[in-house]
Amino acid sequence: MTKISGSFRGRAKWQATASIPDRGSHELGVVEISGQQKSADPDWNDAAITYWGMADLTDGSGPQRGYFHNVHADGDQDWGSFDGKITTTGKKVTIEGTWRFTGGTGMFQRISGNGTYKGRMTSPTEVATEWAGKYQL
Repeated sequence: MTKISGSFRGRAKWQATASIPDRGSHELGVVEISGQQKSADPDWNDAAITYWGMADLTDGSGPQRGYFHNVHADGDQDWGSFDGKITTTGKKVTIEGTWRFTGGTGMFQRISGNGTYKGRMTSPTEVATEWAGKYQL
C-alpha cells in the first residue's frame, strides 16, 4: 500500500440543524462542505473535495459520520465514507476520526485504503483538516 497525506480548507455550501428538546443542548446537523486538497502526492494535489456530514451533538460534542467525493485534475474520481467525533471546548471546535475509500473511476476504479483525519472549525462555516492514510489501486 502507498502512504498518502494532505490537507484541505473547506467552506459550507449549505447546512441545517434541528434542535431536539430531550436534554441539554441537543442538535442534529447536516452539512455539505467543499474545498481543494493539498498533498505531496500529485494524484491528490488540487483534487476538489466535497463531503456531506451528519452530526448528533449534545452541548456541541458528539459523533459525526458521512461521505466524501474527490474529483482529480484529470477528471477521475474517488469516494468513501468517514466516522468521527466533534468536540467543542469553549469556542474551540475540533473534529477527528477515520475514513475509508469505497470506490472510484478511471485509475481509482479499484481503489482500497483508509486513514485518519483531524481538523478544526476556523469559523461557523469553514473547516481546516489534515489527513493521512494508505491506498492501493
